[in-house]
Amino acid sequence: MSVGVLAGVVIAAIVAVIGLFKLMWRVAEPNEALVISGSTHKTEGLGEGMGFRIVTGRGTFVIPGVQAVRKLSLDLNETELLVDCVTHQGIPLRVKGVVIFKIGDDFVSIANAARRFLDQQRMMPERVHIVFAGHLRSIVGGLTVEDMIRDREKLTGQTRAACGSEMEKLGLIVDSLQIHEIEDPTGYIKNMAMPHTAAVQRDARIAQADANLLATEAEQAAFARMSEATRDSEILQAGYQAERDKAAATARQAGPLSEAAARQEVVVQETRVAELEAHRREQQLQADVRKPADAAAYEVRTRAEADRDARISAAQARAKETELAAAAEATRVTTAATADAQATEARGLAAATATRATGEAEAAATQARGLAEAASAKAKGLAEADAIKARAAALAENQEAVVAQQLAENWPAIVEAGAAAFGNVEHMILLNGAEGMSDMFAKALTMGGTGLGLARQLLSSMSPPVQQPPTTTPVNGASATTSHQIPIQES
Repeated sequence: MSVGVLAGVVIAAIVAVIGLFKLMWRVAEPNEALVISGSTHKTEGLGEGMGFRIVTGRGTFVIPGVQAVRKLSLDLNETELLVDCVTHQGIPLRVKGVVIFKIGDDFVSIANAARRFLDQQRMMPERVHIVFAGHLRSIVGGLTVEDMIRDREKLTGQTRAACGSEMEKLGLIVDSLQIHEIEDPTGYIKNMAMPHTAAVQRDARIAQADANLLATEAEQAAFARMSEATRDSEILQAGYQAERDKAAATARQAGPLSEAAARQEVVVQETRVAELEAHRREQQLQADVRKPADAAAYEVRTRAEADRDARISAAQARAKETELAAAAEATRVTTAATADAQATEARGLAAATATRATGEAEAAATQARGLAEAASAKAKGLAEADAIKARAAALAENQEAVVAQQLAENWPAIVEAGAAAFGNVEHMILLNGAEGMSDMFAKALTMGGTGLGLARQLLSSMSPPVQQPPTTTPVNGASATTSHQIPIQES
């Protein structure tokens, strides 16, 4: 019983020791580093007071609850570069590349990377891109496009050298830096290559043209030789063929010549027979066709002439009938026109008579109005003459009374003429009230002569001239009125 318990205790102790060992033992993979913190350690190459221990490629004991263990990856990382730069010439470019980097293998690099990226290992590519982008812009700004195109390795080396110190502070090392492409939005690189491209194309075209010329010349020479040989061969063949054809023709003509001679005699005899047969047929046609045709033609011609004479007679009869109808129509039209003319003449005479009567009536009315107007004017003139005579007689008998009457009638004009003397006076002071006003007007009326003389002058200027009675003289059945003005002489 005790042995079993003791064995169980021993086994439990062994299991506990193994579990505790696994819990406390940590092994670093080849591509990672263990950063152990929680106790004071001194690592070779690091300063005092680091406060953590770095383990790579081996195992170590860690006290749970006292020490903390974190892993830092030593794998390769990469970041793509896409940087907009401006060269020393002021030309905008876009540089594309890639940076391959990792944390350094020494403890100093691992310690620097652990302090900066232990909790932000995913941010390492972005941080590296920022560093390289800034240095790449600075380096490209000091280079020309030609330098970058011709010596791209120089650009890569300067970029790596410029970023080396900063990457070392971050605990990173650059395994590779490659510039893949340099984009030129303005087309400067393309334009720079155009002269060289044009020169290469020109040389290529010249070389191709020279080759084509040589090939064409060789082909033409070969064709000429071939044509010459063909011509000679064909000439020889034609000569041989002509000789063969001549011999064959001579051989073939021997038989046909004899046949032709015999055939000629046969043709002569056949021709004589045909002539006799044609003469016989002509005589037969004269008897069978021509004579009956002549008789039929004479019959047709005779009938046509008879029909023509009949149509001419019918046409002459219709023409006579039309002529008679036209004469009758002309007589009717003439009669109707004469009647219309007589009616029109009668209507014109009636209209003229009415017009003359109307004119005579209007003339009589006009003459009557003229006589009435003349009589009225005469009566008015006689009345005005009597009034003037009466006024002249009154003026001769009692001039003062007439003047007084005229003064009374024209007193407003006299006052207005007297007031004109004060037209330019701006301010006037009157003394003694109404008496002073009367004296002032009296002096105005007597200014330049007596008031009676002024009144007489006004009276003479306003009096109408004396008119003689109008005399009436008949003119063409009407009366004309003539008046004469007699000026009044002031006594």
